[in-house]
Parts: sequence; C-alpha cells; structure tokens
Amino acid sequence: MKSVIHKAETRGQANHGWLNSHHTFSFANYHNPERMHFGVLRVLNDDQVQAGQGFGTHPHDNMEIISIPLKGDLEHKDSMGNIAVIQEGDVQILSAGTGITHSEYNKNSSKEVKFLQIWIFPNKKNVTPRYDQISIRDIQKENEFYQVLSPNKDDQGVWINQDAWFHIGKFDKGHAAEYTLKKEGNGVYAFVLEGDLEINNEKLTKRDGMGIWDTESITVKASENTRVLLMEVPMSLS
Repeated sequence: MKSVIHKAETRGQANHGWLNSHHTFSFANYHNPERMHFGVLRVLNDDQVQAGQGFGTHPHDNMEIISIPLKGDLEHKDSMGNIAVIQEGDVQILSAGTGITHSEYNKNSSKEVKFLQIWIFPNKKNVTPRYDQISIRDIQKENEFYQVLSPNKDDQGVWINQDAWFHIGKFDKGHAAEYTLKKEGNGVYAFVLEGDLEINNEKLTKRDGMGIWDTESITVKASENTRVLLMEVPMSLS
C-alpha cells in the first residue's frame, strides 16, 4: 500500500472577496508540481461564494465536472439550455465533452454557498456534452458508505465517462467501516467533510485529504461524528 496525505492547511488558497477557494491540487495561480493530480482526479476545489455572487459564463471541454454542494443554493446555467439549482443533498455532473459554456451563481442574496468542484479526466474524448443532477437524500445511510457516482448509468448516483466511483460515509464516533476498491489498479482519495477520523491508522481532520493506492481496501474509523467523501479513480492517465 502507498499513500499521500494533504493536510487542510497545506492547500492552495485564492481569496477574491466574493470567492474564497482552497485547492487540493494545482489550479489557476496555485501551482505545486508535487500536487498536480491524483490519478485521473485533476481538481478538488473547496469553494465558498458570497451572497449573490458567482462564476460568470466560461467554457470547458473534455472534462468530467462534479459539483457537491455543502451549504446553500447554487444556480447553474449552461449552453445546452439547462437551468437548475443544486443544494446540500444533491450531486451534479457536467460532462463537458466537445465543449460547453456554463455559469454558477449563489442563488441567495443573504447567505453564502459552499460546494466542492471536482474535475476528473475522462476515458473518452469529444463525447456529446451532458448534464445531470440527482438528490442523494433518499439514499443516504448511517454508519456505512453509499454510492453517489459510478461509470454505469444504471447504477446508483450520477454516472461519468471514467472508471470512477464516489461514496459518502456519515459515521458516529467510534464506528469503523471497510471500503473495498471496485477495480484493480485504482486508488482512492478520501476527503474529510466533517469531523475527525483514521484511515489505516493515519489521523485526519476536517478538510484533510489522503490518497491511497496499491491496495484492495481501506478501513475508516471515526474519532468523532464524521462525514467523508471517498473518490475511487484510475491511477493511470492513459
């Protein structure tokens, strides 16, 4: 087993006033040659957008873009004609494919919005762009992992053009769970949303990240009430 730990305070940061963003991997003006990606996981941004503010219309192509709101309401508009609001308990996917433009704004005029934006390199280029969002409120479970993303459109959660699986776990203090990787050669990147936990005896706190590979499974144990996002991804970019 191999691993890497990215403590919350070591992330890159860009505070633009309307946007306060923390970057686990190199992004925009933050460049760290040792933190370019974890396998096909290219971007993990922890964004906080002030009331009534947001990202103006901008382009993407050949990237799988996943948004997971943690607080507040985020309005999405794109060149495919989609207009939607996502909030805590939702997961959104934008397969940029041959190219799209979109904007993201804090829907509320009186409170901030917090969300994760995650970019995954696809395993197919120049696909037809696609948008989807789901509510995960009805599939949430206590003290076990539940799937929110996979490569299969018939599976639970949203689907993307990559052999990746995302799971969220919400655990009570002292509870432990094992996660078995779905595909040989994949790794898993754990990102702590709330609380403290141990992964294979390594201690992590809120917004810490840990990548693990060359293993078939990992064990997560909550040191206090905890919520964690697991992102299983291929380690090869080819």
